[in-house]
Amino acid sequence: MKVGIVIYSNDPETVYNAFRFGNFALGMEDEVKLFLMGKGVESESLSTDEFNITEQINLFLKNGGTTYGCGTCLDTRSSEASEVCPRSSMMDFYEIVESCDKVVSF
Repeated sequence: MKVGIVIYSNDPETVYNAFRFGNFALGMEDEVKLFLMGKGVESESLSTDEFNITEQINLFLKNGGTTYGCGTCLDTRSSEASEVCPRSSMMDFYEIVESCDKVVSF
């Protein structure tokens, strides 16, 4: 199955669980694409002692997950693109929604 995940939150527990779900889906041999939008583009900087988001992100990328980051949302925050949050567009987002069997949002 092809799974699309949208993260629109900067709440550490929510982001942690979104990446955990993505990692679980990868473990089920699904193809997973994750789009960071709005506050979600802040995901890389949200790790806490309780919610090790960095570990989940690294596992997600290592196991073949793909991430995208809303370019406009990055610009709004004067943030730079990164490996975790590469500058992407509404067309990229549309293609994820259009091509995936299921799309979930956090």
